[in-house]
Amino acid sequence: MTIAFQVTGDGRELLVEMIGRLGLTDVADVHVRLLKALAEQPQSLLIDLSGMTVEEPLALAVFTAASRQAARWPGIPLLLCTARPPVHALLTGPAYHRLPVFDSLGTARAHARDHGGETMPAISDDLLPITGAPRHARDVATDACLRWDEPGLVGPASLIASELVSNVVDHAHTMMTLRLSLRRRYLNIAVRDGSPAEPTRPLRVPGRTDLNRGRGLLLVDASSHAWGWVPSADGKVVWASLARPRS
Repeated sequence: MTIAFQVTGDGRELLVEMIGRLGLTDVADVHVRLLKALAEQPQSLLIDLSGMTVEEPLALAVFTAASRQAARWPGIPLLLCTARPPVHALLTGPAYHRLPVFDSLGTARAHARDHGGETMPAISDDLLPITGAPRHARDVATDACLRWDEPGLVGPASLIASELVSNVVDHAHTMMTLRLSLRRRYLNIAVRDGSPAEPTRPLRVPGRTDLNRGRGLLLVDASSHAWGWVPSADGKVVWASLARPRS
């Protein structure tokens, strides 16, 4: 690994400084580290590349993958900052021109402030892996939807919150944090637990209704606009999004 990371944040903004020479052998580790930064669910993620050089331009595709994940969940801007002419030229060239690239942290922060819009509401709750946790998760989701004037999302949001929490109770057996956040187009529901194990993917078998393995996530898959998971610093986050009704 030739890339060093320094991560700082204030709860709203998370700054990742990457230092070293980026090559293809670094891509997998860089991708995981960026996903772990997204798992913190900041309002914006800034990546400072002023201390980084590029050994292989194809390795920059890792930022495209991270940017796509940031857009899907948690629905935040991922902004790249570099004053190095060679790196800046590569990132603004034809292959990566869709990535938001700025020549300084100051301009990136100004862009996030001016175009990120107002801070959207969020609610979170820490839960024990006990039998009553799914019911409590349903109550939290219901309260959030009603508080945010989204009564049409009460049903699917409470179902998803309950199933994500049940998955932790049944499989991870760790403390967890349930978080619901409202974005312009989506209501996001996420559960963070202390197990790094990948959640069981749902299996669709025609005519079968007795599936136990992954059945809860099958309901999440059927009820949500999109869902997935990302590694975190101490486990993982399983997330799902619901499209908000257009007014």
